[in-house]
Amino acid sequence: MHLLALGMFLFEIGTLGPDELQRKTDWRHARSGRVGARDATQFVGPGDETISLSGAVYTEIADGRVSLDELREMADAGEALPLISGNGTVFGNYVITAIDERHAVLMADGTPRRIDFGIDLLRVDDPAPTNSTEAAA
Repeated sequence: MHLLALGMFLFEIGTLGPDELQRKTDWRHARSGRVGARDATQFVGPGDETISLSGAVYTEIADGRVSLDELREMADAGEALPLISGNGTVFGNYVITAIDERHAVLMADGTPRRIDFGIDLLRVDDPAPTNSTEAAA
């Protein structure tokens, strides 16, 4: 069973199983200064929504370097991918904005026994549906 799916990449014990998911949502409010009072504000819409995944992978269980390299290739493509939890919660479409990787407990040849990782995702608007008649023109 998988914990999360980002596009076709499955976060699970056999690849990268995050220990923690942190979600942050912002809302934007325009401000206008006033004399002798707090700023006047006007809600102007949703702001950024980010998800940070963190965890550790042990080389006895899985080769986390391969999975992190696959995620780097996905980030290089810059595509928005759906993020879905193992229980079916659809978070929306996200792009990978950062990957942090730390090797620990190095063996004599430099191979890590543990890789700590962090992955930052940014929610983007759903891609606009393409009109097949416009695409043909």
